[in-house]
Amino acid sequence: MSFWSRKTIEMCTAEAYGEDGPRLRRSLGAVGLTAFGVGCTIGAGIFSLTGDVAAHQAGPAVSLSFLLSSIACFFAGLCYAEFAAMVPISGSAYSYSFVTLGEGIAWIIGWSLVLEWLFSASVVAISWSGYTSAALKDIGFPLPAMLTHGPFTLSASGHWIPSGAWFDMPAVLVVVACTALALAGTRTSAAVNTVIVVAKLIALVLIILIGARHVHPENWQPFIPRNEGGFGHFGWSGVARAAGTLFFAYIGFDGVSTLAEEARNPQRTVPWSLFASLLICTVLYVSVSIVVTGLAHYRSLGVADPLYFALSRAGVSLGYLRGLVAVVAIAGLLSVVLASIVGQVRIFYSMARDGLLPPAFGRLSPSAGIPFLSTIITGTAATVMAGLLPLELLGELISIGTLLAFAMVCAGVVILRRIAPDARRPFRTPWVPVVPALGFLSCLALMLSLPAGTWIRLAVWTGLGLVIYALYGRHHSRLSAAGSRKTAESERTLPRSSPPP
Repeated sequence: MSFWSRKTIEMCTAEAYGEDGPRLRRSLGAVGLTAFGVGCTIGAGIFSLTGDVAAHQAGPAVSLSFLLSSIACFFAGLCYAEFAAMVPISGSAYSYSFVTLGEGIAWIIGWSLVLEWLFSASVVAISWSGYTSAALKDIGFPLPAMLTHGPFTLSASGHWIPSGAWFDMPAVLVVVACTALALAGTRTSAAVNTVIVVAKLIALVLIILIGARHVHPENWQPFIPRNEGGFGHFGWSGVARAAGTLFFAYIGFDGVSTLAEEARNPQRTVPWSLFASLLICTVLYVSVSIVVTGLAHYRSLGVADPLYFALSRAGVSLGYLRGLVAVVAIAGLLSVVLASIVGQVRIFYSMARDGLLPPAFGRLSPSAGIPFLSTIITGTAATVMAGLLPLELLGELISIGTLLAFAMVCAGVVILRRIAPDARRPFRTPWVPVVPALGFLSCLALMLSLPAGTWIRLAVWTGLGLVIYALYGRHHSRLSAAGSRKTAESERTLPRSSPPP
Protein backbone atom coordinates (compact mmCIF):
# COMPACT_ATOMS: atom_id res chain seq x y z
CA MET A 1 0.00 0.00 0.00
CA SER A 2 3.00 2.36 0.26
CA PHE A 3 2.62 3.16 -3.46
CA TRP A 4 -0.55 5.14 -2.68
CA SER A 5 0.39 6.37 0.81
CA ARG A 6 0.33 10.16 1.13
CA LYS A 7 2.20 12.54 3.36
CA THR A 8 0.17 15.14 5.21
CA ILE A 9 0.72 18.87 5.01
CA GLU A 10 1.64 18.80 8.69
CA MET A 11 4.40 16.27 7.99
CA CYS A 12 5.84 18.48 5.26
CA THR A 13 5.70 21.54 7.50
CA ALA A 14 7.52 19.62 10.23
CA GLU A 15 10.24 18.67 7.73
CA ALA A 16 10.63 22.26 6.60
CA TYR A 17 10.68 23.89 10.04
CA GLY A 18 11.44 21.06 12.46
CA GLU A 19 14.36 21.26 14.83
CA ASP A 20 15.48 17.63 14.74
CA GLY A 21 18.35 16.89 12.38
CA PRO A 22 20.23 19.12 9.89
CA ARG A 23 18.19 21.53 7.79
CA LEU A 24 18.86 23.57 4.67
CA ARG A 25 19.59 27.20 5.52
CA ARG A 26 16.94 29.83 4.75
CA SER A 27 19.12 32.48 3.12
CA LEU A 28 17.25 33.58 -0.04
CA GLY A 29 14.90 36.54 -0.45
CA ALA A 30 12.58 37.48 -3.32
CA VAL A 31 15.36 39.05 -5.42
CA GLY A 32 17.63 36.05 -5.03
CA LEU A 33 14.83 33.62 -5.87
CA THR A 34 13.75 35.63 -8.92
CA ALA A 35 17.35 35.87 -10.10
CA PHE A 36 17.68 32.11 -9.67
CA GLY A 37 14.51 31.54 -11.72
CA VAL A 38 15.56 33.93 -14.49
CA GLY A 39 19.14 32.68 -14.44
CA CYS A 40 18.07 29.07 -14.78
CA THR A 41 15.39 29.85 -17.36
CA ILE A 42 17.22 32.09 -19.82
CA GLY A 43 19.73 29.66 -21.24
CA ALA A 44 19.85 27.07 -23.99
CA GLY A 45 16.16 27.63 -24.72
CA ILE A 46 16.92 31.05 -26.20
CA PHE A 47 20.64 30.81 -26.89
CA SER A 48 20.50 27.47 -28.74
CA LEU A 49 17.13 25.72 -29.21
CA THR A 50 15.53 28.85 -30.71
CA GLY A 51 17.53 28.40 -33.89
CA ASP A 52 16.94 24.66 -34.12
CA VAL A 53 13.15 24.85 -33.83
CA ALA A 54 12.99 27.85 -36.19
CA ALA A 55 15.02 26.00 -38.82
CA HIS A 56 13.15 22.69 -38.61
CA GLN A 57 9.71 23.23 -37.06
CA ALA A 58 8.18 26.70 -36.73
CA GLY A 59 10.12 29.15 -38.91
CA PRO A 60 9.69 32.82 -37.88
CA ALA A 61 6.60 31.77 -35.89
CA VAL A 62 8.95 30.47 -33.19
CA SER A 63 7.84 33.57 -31.26
CA LEU A 64 4.29 32.17 -31.25
CA SER A 65 5.66 28.87 -29.94
CA PHE A 66 7.31 30.69 -27.04
CA LEU A 67 4.01 32.43 -26.33
CA LEU A 68 2.04 29.15 -26.34
CA SER A 69 4.55 27.59 -23.94
CA SER A 70 4.31 30.58 -21.62
CA ILE A 71 0.49 30.34 -21.50
CA ALA A 72 0.67 26.70 -20.42
CA CYS A 73 3.38 27.68 -17.97
CA PHE A 74 1.20 30.47 -16.52
CA PHE A 75 -1.68 28.10 -15.75
CA ALA A 76 0.76 25.66 -14.17
CA GLY A 77 2.38 28.55 -12.31
CA LEU A 78 -0.85 29.45 -10.54
CA CYS A 79 -0.99 25.87 -9.27
CA TYR A 80 2.69 25.85 -8.31
CA ALA A 81 2.20 29.04 -6.31
CA GLU A 82 -0.55 27.49 -4.18
CA PHE A 83 1.55 24.43 -3.41
CA ALA A 84 4.77 26.37 -2.81
CA ALA A 85 3.03 28.61 -0.26
CA MET A 86 1.36 25.65 1.49
CA VAL A 87 4.31 23.23 1.41
CA PRO A 88 7.52 25.35 1.42
CA ILE A 89 10.01 22.48 1.18
CA SER A 90 12.53 21.25 -1.37
CA GLY A 91 11.37 18.83 -4.00
CA SER A 92 8.99 20.94 -6.08
CA ALA A 93 6.50 18.78 -8.02
CA TYR A 94 7.85 15.64 -6.34
CA SER A 95 6.91 16.89 -2.86
CA TYR A 96 3.56 18.23 -4.03
CA SER A 97 2.66 14.90 -5.65
CA PHE A 98 3.58 13.07 -2.43
CA VAL A 99 0.90 15.07 -0.61
CA THR A 100 -1.82 14.59 -3.23
CA LEU A 101 -1.18 11.47 -5.32
CA GLY A 102 0.89 9.21 -3.10
CA GLU A 103 4.42 7.90 -2.83
CA GLY A 104 4.52 5.90 -6.05
CA ILE A 105 3.29 8.72 -8.27
CA ALA A 106 5.62 11.11 -6.44
CA TRP A 107 8.50 8.79 -7.28
CA ILE A 108 7.53 8.81 -10.97
CA ILE A 109 7.35 12.62 -10.93
CA GLY A 110 10.66 12.91 -9.08
CA TRP A 111 12.24 10.53 -11.57
CA SER A 112 10.82 12.65 -14.42
CA LEU A 113 12.34 15.75 -12.83
CA VAL A 114 15.73 14.12 -13.30
CA LEU A 115 15.04 14.52 -17.02
CA GLU A 116 14.32 18.18 -16.37
CA TRP A 117 17.26 19.17 -14.22
CA LEU A 118 20.09 16.73 -14.80
CA PHE A 119 19.64 16.65 -18.56
CA SER A 120 19.17 20.42 -18.63
CA ALA A 121 22.63 20.96 -17.19
CA SER A 122 24.02 18.82 -20.02
CA VAL A 123 22.04 20.59 -22.77
CA VAL A 124 23.11 24.03 -21.62
CA ALA A 125 26.71 22.87 -21.34
CA ILE A 126 26.58 21.73 -24.97
CA SER A 127 25.19 25.13 -25.99
CA TRP A 128 27.92 26.84 -23.94
CA SER A 129 30.47 24.77 -25.84
CA GLY A 130 29.04 25.99 -29.17
CA TYR A 131 29.30 29.66 -28.22
CA THR A 132 32.74 29.26 -26.69
CA SER A 133 34.09 27.41 -29.73
CA ALA A 134 32.68 30.06 -32.10
CA ALA A 135 34.15 32.91 -30.05
CA LEU A 136 37.59 31.27 -29.85
CA LYS A 137 37.54 30.66 -33.60
CA ASP A 138 36.77 34.34 -34.25
CA ILE A 139 39.78 35.47 -32.25
CA GLY A 140 42.12 32.98 -33.92
CA PHE A 141 42.16 30.09 -31.45
CA PRO A 142 39.98 27.38 -33.03
CA LEU A 143 39.49 24.18 -31.06
CA PRO A 144 39.85 20.81 -32.82
CA ALA A 145 36.48 19.65 -34.18
CA MET A 146 36.95 16.25 -32.56
CA LEU A 147 36.92 17.95 -29.12
CA THR A 148 33.89 20.20 -29.60
CA HIS A 149 31.13 17.66 -30.31
CA GLY A 150 29.84 14.44 -28.84
CA PRO A 151 30.66 11.14 -30.60
CA PHE A 152 27.03 10.69 -31.72
CA THR A 153 24.38 12.77 -33.45
CA LEU A 154 20.76 12.20 -34.50
CA SER A 155 19.91 11.78 -38.18
CA ALA A 156 16.78 13.31 -39.74
CA SER A 157 15.05 9.96 -39.23
CA GLY A 158 15.91 9.95 -35.51
CA HIS A 159 18.68 7.33 -35.64
CA TRP A 160 22.00 7.59 -33.82
CA ILE A 161 24.96 8.01 -36.15
CA PRO A 162 28.66 8.57 -35.33
CA SER A 163 29.80 12.19 -35.66
CA GLY A 164 33.51 11.50 -35.98
CA ALA A 165 34.28 13.49 -32.81
CA TRP A 166 35.71 12.14 -29.54
CA PHE A 167 33.84 14.14 -26.91
CA ASP A 168 32.73 17.71 -26.17
CA MET A 169 35.61 19.00 -24.06
CA PRO A 170 34.30 22.55 -23.35
CA ALA A 171 30.94 21.12 -22.22
CA VAL A 172 32.71 18.76 -19.82
CA LEU A 173 34.86 21.53 -18.36
CA VAL A 174 31.95 23.92 -17.74
CA VAL A 175 29.94 21.28 -15.84
CA VAL A 176 32.96 20.50 -13.67
CA ALA A 177 33.43 24.22 -12.90
CA CYS A 178 29.75 24.74 -12.01
CA THR A 179 29.74 21.65 -9.81
CA ALA A 180 32.66 23.11 -7.87
CA LEU A 181 30.78 26.41 -7.47
CA ALA A 182 27.64 24.59 -6.26
CA LEU A 183 29.77 22.89 -3.59
CA ALA A 184 30.63 26.34 -2.17
CA GLY A 185 27.09 26.69 -0.79
CA THR A 186 23.73 28.24 -1.68
CA ARG A 187 24.56 31.79 -0.58
CA THR A 188 27.78 31.91 -2.65
CA SER A 189 26.29 30.33 -5.76
CA ALA A 190 23.20 32.59 -5.53
CA ALA A 191 25.38 35.73 -5.33
CA VAL A 192 27.42 34.68 -8.38
CA ASN A 193 24.22 33.78 -10.22
CA THR A 194 22.64 37.19 -9.53
CA VAL A 195 25.62 39.07 -10.98
CA ILE A 196 25.61 36.92 -14.13
CA VAL A 197 21.84 37.29 -14.55
CA VAL A 198 22.01 41.09 -14.50
CA ALA A 199 24.70 41.05 -17.20
CA LYS A 200 22.70 38.55 -19.25
CA LEU A 201 19.53 40.66 -19.13
CA ILE A 202 21.42 43.78 -20.21
CA ALA A 203 22.89 41.94 -23.20
CA LEU A 204 19.52 40.56 -24.32
CA VAL A 205 17.89 43.97 -24.07
CA LEU A 206 20.71 45.41 -26.22
CA ILE A 207 20.16 42.67 -28.81
CA ILE A 208 16.48 43.56 -28.98
CA LEU A 209 16.93 47.33 -29.16
CA ILE A 210 19.91 47.44 -31.54
CA GLY A 211 19.14 44.32 -33.57
CA ALA A 212 15.59 45.53 -34.27
CA ARG A 213 17.06 48.40 -36.32
CA HIS A 214 18.82 45.95 -38.69
CA VAL A 215 16.17 43.31 -39.33
CA HIS A 216 15.14 42.39 -42.87
CA PRO A 217 11.32 42.05 -42.92
CA GLU A 218 11.50 39.68 -45.88
CA ASN A 219 13.02 37.09 -43.53
CA TRP A 220 9.63 36.92 -41.78
CA GLN A 221 7.88 35.83 -44.99
CA PRO A 222 6.07 33.54 -44.70
CA PHE A 223 5.67 33.97 -40.97
CA ILE A 224 4.24 30.45 -40.63
CA PRO A 225 5.90 28.39 -43.41
CA ARG A 226 3.74 25.90 -45.27
CA ASN A 227 3.68 22.40 -43.83
CA GLU A 228 6.05 20.05 -45.66
CA GLY A 229 3.89 16.93 -45.43
CA GLY A 230 4.46 15.64 -41.91
CA PHE A 231 3.25 16.66 -38.46
CA GLY A 232 5.65 19.13 -36.89
CA HIS A 233 7.44 20.10 -40.11
CA PHE A 234 6.28 23.73 -40.29
CA GLY A 235 2.69 24.91 -40.53
CA TRP A 236 0.57 25.13 -37.37
CA SER A 237 1.63 21.62 -36.35
CA GLY A 238 5.22 22.85 -36.46
CA VAL A 239 4.31 25.76 -34.20
CA ALA A 240 2.71 23.30 -31.76
CA ARG A 241 5.66 20.90 -31.80
CA ALA A 242 8.08 23.78 -31.34
CA ALA A 243 6.04 24.95 -28.34
CA GLY A 244 6.43 21.48 -26.82
CA THR A 245 10.18 21.44 -27.47
CA LEU A 246 10.66 24.99 -26.20
CA PHE A 247 8.83 24.26 -22.97
CA PHE A 248 12.33 23.28 -21.89
CA ALA A 249 13.10 27.00 -22.01
CA TYR A 250 10.83 27.59 -18.99
CA ILE A 251 12.22 25.02 -16.56
CA GLY A 252 13.83 27.68 -14.39
CA PHE A 253 10.33 28.73 -13.46
CA ASP A 254 10.02 25.38 -11.66
CA GLY A 255 13.45 25.95 -10.16
CA VAL A 256 12.15 28.66 -7.83
CA SER A 257 9.99 26.11 -6.00
CA THR A 258 12.92 23.70 -5.54
CA LEU A 259 14.52 26.33 -3.29
CA ALA A 260 11.39 26.98 -1.20
CA GLU A 261 13.04 25.35 1.82
CA GLU A 262 15.93 27.83 1.55
CA ALA A 263 13.72 30.93 1.15
CA ARG A 264 12.95 33.49 3.80
CA ASN A 265 9.20 34.00 4.22
CA PRO A 266 8.46 31.42 1.47
CA GLN A 267 4.67 31.88 1.63
CA ARG A 268 5.14 35.33 0.12
CA THR A 269 8.47 35.30 -1.70
CA VAL A 270 8.05 32.05 -3.66
CA PRO A 271 4.74 32.91 -5.44
CA TRP A 272 5.99 36.44 -6.18
CA SER A 273 9.27 35.13 -7.60
CA LEU A 274 7.50 32.48 -9.69
CA PHE A 275 5.42 35.03 -11.58
CA ALA A 276 8.14 37.67 -11.80
CA SER A 277 10.59 35.22 -13.41
CA LEU A 278 7.93 33.93 -15.82
CA LEU A 279 6.95 37.44 -16.96
CA ILE A 280 10.55 38.60 -17.47
CA CYS A 281 11.50 35.49 -19.44
CA THR A 282 8.40 35.48 -21.67
CA VAL A 283 8.90 39.11 -22.75
CA LEU A 284 12.57 38.49 -23.53
CA TYR A 285 11.97 35.19 -25.33
CA VAL A 286 9.30 36.53 -27.66
CA SER A 287 11.23 39.74 -28.39
CA VAL A 288 14.58 38.06 -29.04
CA SER A 289 13.08 35.36 -31.28
CA ILE A 290 11.36 38.01 -33.43
CA VAL A 291 14.62 39.94 -33.85
CA VAL A 292 16.77 36.88 -34.55
CA THR A 293 14.46 35.54 -37.27
CA GLY A 294 14.44 39.03 -38.77
CA LEU A 295 18.23 39.24 -38.89
CA ALA A 296 18.76 35.88 -40.64
CA HIS A 297 16.59 33.52 -42.68
CA TYR A 298 15.05 30.90 -40.43
CA ARG A 299 16.43 27.93 -42.41
CA SER A 300 19.98 29.08 -41.68
CA LEU A 301 19.51 29.17 -37.90
CA GLY A 302 19.92 25.45 -37.18
CA VAL A 303 23.28 25.98 -35.46
CA ALA A 304 24.46 25.70 -31.85
CA ASP A 305 24.88 29.49 -31.55
CA PRO A 306 21.92 31.09 -33.42
CA LEU A 307 22.08 34.52 -31.77
CA TYR A 308 25.76 34.87 -32.56
CA PHE A 309 25.15 33.59 -36.10
CA ALA A 310 22.21 35.93 -36.74
CA LEU A 311 24.18 38.98 -35.66
CA SER A 312 27.06 37.96 -37.93
CA ARG A 313 24.61 37.84 -40.86
CA ALA A 314 23.47 41.37 -40.06
CA GLY A 315 26.82 42.83 -41.13
CA VAL A 316 30.12 44.11 -39.76
CA SER A 317 28.35 47.07 -38.13
CA LEU A 318 27.11 44.74 -35.38
CA GLY A 319 30.48 43.16 -34.70
CA TYR A 320 30.73 44.83 -31.30
CA LEU A 321 27.30 43.50 -30.34
CA ARG A 322 28.27 40.04 -31.53
CA GLY A 323 31.27 40.12 -29.24
CA LEU A 324 29.07 41.19 -26.33
CA VAL A 325 26.64 38.36 -27.02
CA ALA A 326 29.48 35.85 -27.12
CA VAL A 327 30.84 37.03 -23.76
CA VAL A 328 27.43 37.18 -22.07
CA ALA A 329 26.28 33.87 -23.56
CA ILE A 330 29.44 32.22 -22.31
CA ALA A 331 29.00 33.76 -18.85
CA GLY A 332 25.20 33.61 -18.86
CA LEU A 333 24.92 29.94 -19.68
CA LEU A 334 27.15 29.27 -16.69
CA SER A 335 24.31 30.40 -14.44
CA VAL A 336 21.92 27.92 -16.08
CA VAL A 337 24.28 24.99 -15.65
CA LEU A 338 24.82 26.02 -12.04
CA ALA A 339 21.10 26.44 -11.31
CA SER A 340 20.26 23.12 -12.97
CA ILE A 341 22.76 21.27 -10.79
CA VAL A 342 21.45 23.02 -7.68
CA GLY A 343 17.85 22.19 -8.60
CA GLN A 344 18.58 18.52 -9.25
CA VAL A 345 20.45 18.17 -5.98
CA ARG A 346 17.41 19.50 -4.06
CA ILE A 347 15.16 16.92 -5.74
CA PHE A 348 17.56 14.14 -4.76
CA TYR A 349 17.76 15.59 -1.24
CA SER A 350 13.98 15.42 -0.79
CA MET A 351 13.76 11.88 -2.17
CA ALA A 352 16.57 10.71 0.12
CA ARG A 353 14.91 12.35 3.13
CA ASP A 354 11.82 10.26 2.37
CA GLY A 355 13.95 7.11 2.16
CA LEU A 356 13.37 6.55 -1.56
CA LEU A 357 17.05 7.11 -2.36
CA PRO A 358 20.11 6.11 -0.31
CA PRO A 359 20.85 8.42 2.68
CA ALA A 360 24.05 9.67 1.02
CA PHE A 361 21.93 11.81 -1.35
CA GLY A 362 20.50 13.72 1.62
CA ARG A 363 23.62 14.09 3.76
CA LEU A 364 24.55 17.77 4.32
CA SER A 365 28.07 19.11 4.61
CA PRO A 366 28.68 20.79 8.01
CA SER A 367 30.42 23.83 6.52
CA ALA A 368 28.34 24.79 3.46
CA GLY A 369 25.06 23.22 4.59
CA ILE A 370 24.36 21.64 1.17
CA PRO A 371 23.99 17.99 0.06
CA PHE A 372 27.68 17.40 -0.66
CA LEU A 373 27.79 13.89 -2.10
CA SER A 374 24.60 14.41 -4.08
CA THR A 375 26.16 17.46 -5.73
CA ILE A 376 29.20 15.45 -6.76
CA ILE A 377 27.06 12.61 -8.16
CA THR A 378 24.84 15.03 -10.08
CA GLY A 379 27.82 16.90 -11.51
CA THR A 380 29.51 13.68 -12.59
CA ALA A 381 26.41 12.38 -14.39
CA ALA A 382 25.84 15.74 -16.12
CA THR A 383 29.49 15.81 -17.19
CA VAL A 384 29.29 12.40 -18.87
CA MET A 385 26.06 13.25 -20.73
CA ALA A 386 27.30 16.67 -21.84
CA GLY A 387 30.42 15.12 -23.29
CA LEU A 388 28.75 12.25 -25.14
CA LEU A 389 25.06 12.84 -26.00
CA PRO A 390 23.52 14.94 -28.83
CA LEU A 391 21.67 18.20 -28.12
CA GLU A 392 18.46 17.26 -29.99
CA LEU A 393 17.85 14.08 -27.98
CA LEU A 394 18.32 15.79 -24.63
CA GLY A 395 16.14 18.81 -25.46
CA GLU A 396 12.99 16.80 -26.22
CA LEU A 397 13.47 14.51 -23.21
CA ILE A 398 13.73 17.52 -20.91
CA SER A 399 10.53 19.02 -22.31
CA ILE A 400 8.41 15.89 -21.92
CA GLY A 401 9.69 15.28 -18.38
CA THR A 402 8.94 18.88 -17.40
CA LEU A 403 5.47 18.82 -18.98
CA LEU A 404 4.59 15.63 -17.11
CA ALA A 405 5.59 17.17 -13.79
CA PHE A 406 3.66 20.38 -14.51
CA ALA A 407 0.53 18.43 -15.49
CA MET A 408 0.63 16.46 -12.24
CA VAL A 409 0.94 19.66 -10.20
CA CYS A 410 -2.18 21.04 -11.90
CA ALA A 411 -4.09 17.83 -11.14
CA GLY A 412 -2.78 17.87 -7.58
CA VAL A 413 -4.35 21.25 -6.77
CA VAL A 414 -7.84 19.89 -7.53
CA ILE A 415 -7.18 16.72 -5.50
CA LEU A 416 -5.86 18.62 -2.48
CA ARG A 417 -8.85 20.97 -2.52
CA ARG A 418 -11.01 17.86 -2.05
CA ILE A 419 -8.98 15.93 0.53
CA ALA A 420 -7.87 18.97 2.58
CA PRO A 421 -10.42 21.71 1.93
CA ASP A 422 -9.75 23.52 5.22
CA ALA A 423 -5.95 23.59 4.99
CA ARG A 424 -4.32 27.02 5.25
CA ARG A 425 -3.55 28.40 1.78
CA PRO A 426 -1.49 31.63 1.85
CA PHE A 427 -1.93 31.75 -1.95
CA ARG A 428 -5.02 30.31 -3.63
CA THR A 429 -5.16 29.32 -7.29
CA PRO A 430 -8.14 31.24 -8.75
CA TRP A 431 -11.09 29.62 -10.52
CA VAL A 432 -10.48 26.04 -9.46
CA PRO A 433 -11.01 23.63 -11.23
CA VAL A 434 -10.99 25.71 -14.45
CA VAL A 435 -7.40 27.01 -14.18
CA PRO A 436 -5.88 23.64 -13.15
CA ALA A 437 -7.82 21.93 -15.95
CA LEU A 438 -6.51 24.43 -18.50
CA GLY A 439 -2.98 23.91 -17.20
CA PHE A 440 -3.29 20.12 -17.32
CA LEU A 441 -4.78 20.10 -20.84
CA SER A 442 -2.21 22.63 -22.13
CA CYS A 443 0.66 20.50 -20.86
CA LEU A 444 -0.93 17.34 -22.25
CA ALA A 445 -1.42 18.96 -25.67
CA LEU A 446 2.23 20.01 -25.79
CA MET A 447 3.31 16.51 -24.77
CA LEU A 448 1.21 14.98 -27.57
CA SER A 449 2.92 17.30 -30.08
CA LEU A 450 6.32 15.74 -29.37
CA PRO A 451 7.66 12.89 -31.57
CA ALA A 452 6.74 9.27 -30.86
CA GLY A 453 10.39 8.47 -30.20
CA THR A 454 10.40 10.90 -27.27
CA TRP A 455 7.40 9.10 -25.75
CA ILE A 456 9.17 5.77 -26.14
CA ARG A 457 12.25 7.11 -24.37
CA LEU A 458 10.02 8.52 -21.60
CA ALA A 459 8.39 5.10 -21.20
CA VAL A 460 11.79 3.39 -20.99
CA TRP A 461 13.01 6.00 -18.48
CA THR A 462 9.85 5.62 -16.37
CA GLY A 463 10.16 1.82 -16.46
CA LEU A 464 13.74 2.06 -15.24
CA GLY A 465 12.60 4.34 -12.42
CA LEU A 466 9.86 1.91 -11.35
CA VAL A 467 12.39 -0.91 -11.21
CA ILE A 468 14.60 1.18 -8.89
CA TYR A 469 11.57 2.02 -6.75
CA ALA A 470 10.53 -1.64 -6.53
CA LEU A 471 14.03 -2.82 -5.63
CA TYR A 472 14.99 -0.04 -3.21
CA GLY A 473 12.50 2.78 -2.63
CA ARG A 474 9.45 0.90 -1.37
CA HIS A 475 11.59 -1.19 1.03
CA HIS A 476 13.25 1.89 2.56
CA SER A 477 10.34 4.34 2.52
CA ARG A 478 10.20 6.24 5.80
CA LEU A 479 6.47 6.83 5.39
CA SER A 480 5.88 3.11 4.98
CA ALA A 481 8.14 2.33 7.95
CA ALA A 482 6.26 4.86 10.11
CA GLY A 483 2.97 3.24 9.13
CA SER A 484 4.30 -0.20 10.01
CA ARG A 485 5.45 1.02 13.44
CA LYS A 486 2.04 2.51 14.16
CA THR A 487 0.35 -0.74 13.14
CA ALA A 488 2.65 -2.76 15.39
CA GLU A 489 2.06 -0.42 18.33
CA SER A 490 -1.71 -0.57 17.90
CA GLU A 491 -1.60 -4.36 17.79
CA ARG A 492 0.39 -4.43 21.05
CA THR A 493 -2.20 -2.25 22.80
CA LEU A 494 -5.20 -4.31 21.69
CA PRO A 495 -6.90 -6.18 24.58
CA ARG A 496 -6.05 -9.84 24.57
CA SER A 497 -8.94 -12.26 24.60
CA SER A 498 -9.08 -14.61 27.57
CA PRO A 499 -8.10 -18.23 26.89
CA PRO A 500 -10.93 -20.66 26.39
CA PRO A 501 -11.95 -22.65 29.47
